Amino acid sequence: MIVVAVTLILAMVAFLCTMAESWLAFPMVLGSVAGTVVATWGVLDVWVTRQVYNQRHGVVSAPSSTARAMRRERRRARRQARAAERGQERIRRRGGTGRLSHP
Repeated sequence: MIVVAVTLILAMVAFLCTMAESWLAFPMVLGSVAGTVVATWGVLDVWVTRQVYNQRHGVVSAPSSTARAMRRERRRARRQARAAERGQERIRRRGGTGRLSHP
């Protein structure tokens, strides 16, 4: 964060030196470019380090096997209820006396 702040200050000083036509303008522009490269490198380093850590140590918010099993069970029960309802609807559409087949 400090590198980003210093880079922004360097860029502003470079701009002001350019406007004032000072001899410091060129060295400040070079410093701003170097600061931008360093700041980008730092941000990418932090981002990649976090990604690698999460990949190696797992994500904290991952559901436990118990939660996964409960979710699977609820899904199975919903599927069975929908299948039973579809069967009842089919019977009703056929003129439903409750028989599944005709004699």
